[in-house]
Amino acid sequence: MELTTIWFILIAVLWVGYFCLEGFDYGVGMLLPVLGRDETEGETPHSGETRKRQMLSAIGPFWDGNEVWLLTAGGAIFAAFPHWYATLFSGFYLPLLLILVGLILRGVGLEYRGKVDSPAWRARMDAMVVAGSFVPALLWGVAFTNIVLGVPIDADMEYVGGFWNLLGPVALLGGLTTLTLFLTHGALFVALKTDGRLRHDARALALRLGAASAVLAVLWLGVVHLRTGTTASWVVAGVAAASLVGGLLAAARGREGWAFTGTFVAIAMATTSLFLALFPDVMPSSLDPAWSLTAENASSSQKTLGIMTVVALVFTPIMLLYTAWSYWAFRKRVSGHHIPTEVHHAAVVDGGERAGAER
Repeated sequence: MELTTIWFILIAVLWVGYFCLEGFDYGVGMLLPVLGRDETEGETPHSGETRKRQMLSAIGPFWDGNEVWLLTAGGAIFAAFPHWYATLFSGFYLPLLLILVGLILRGVGLEYRGKVDSPAWRARMDAMVVAGSFVPALLWGVAFTNIVLGVPIDADMEYVGGFWNLLGPVALLGGLTTLTLFLTHGALFVALKTDGRLRHDARALALRLGAASAVLAVLWLGVVHLRTGTTASWVVAGVAAASLVGGLLAAARGREGWAFTGTFVAIAMATTSLFLALFPDVMPSSLDPAWSLTAENASSSQKTLGIMTVVALVFTPIMLLYTAWSYWAFRKRVSGHHIPTEVHHAAVVDGGERAGAER
């Protein structure tokens, strides 16, 4: 197998990891005002603030580590396929800038939410988390739909379209699909990682969101693969659809672990199907197929790819082992009774909330 193909596969794996792991972070962030409302039912009702802190504590050990997958994917594209990187970041400059701003707002909101003991302060930080989760969840679907279907690229490997060229109906459908998929993924993560009424509310919401995401996903993947799909991409897209349906059936039976696994596999297979439909191109040209960027004409030298391959063989297993260990170490549920009802001094450490209560 050629090094260009190997690096195309490695980059696909990085994007799969990013969407599967960061996807539930986005979902949890967007659902803060929905699931984080005041609870009045049950024997031990919890305030909306307690529910929000349960949700944020659930993703606290993971969210910043999950973003490393994005940084690594971007760095791999830059090093392995510099022409792809240059055309992508120049042509998609505004959407990528909006995603970056969203990630910054989200990070600030998560890190500084507990720094001031004020409802108004926390409300502002929550708004930043919601907005910073919504924008990337929507725009990544728009971006990848355009990448697979093709954009205006001339003979000099330069993007010659405008921002509005990226907002076609199919691209917006892709954005809505990733948005609802991540919402469903996040709701199931909350159901898996919390207890009490919040767990049941999250599971019920996931079923409603999942029904909408399933319809959108079938339409989106169908349109994309009808235009540029291969036999392999169609098969993998079918596995994605089956996994999503299976996950929703598991959620209906109260099996949150299997339900979350279903959405995880669905996102992984849907992303994989896009890369299968894309290969051997990395950015097809809608003006002339001969002007498309391919894994061959957009790649670095063989020497560069060889050095990168050695580095990847050393550090990729380390990254995977550390990621697996972190999820295993923080595998238990976040219980509402572990969170103090009155907090006068709170701090956010490593993305998770640590409260010191002074009675």
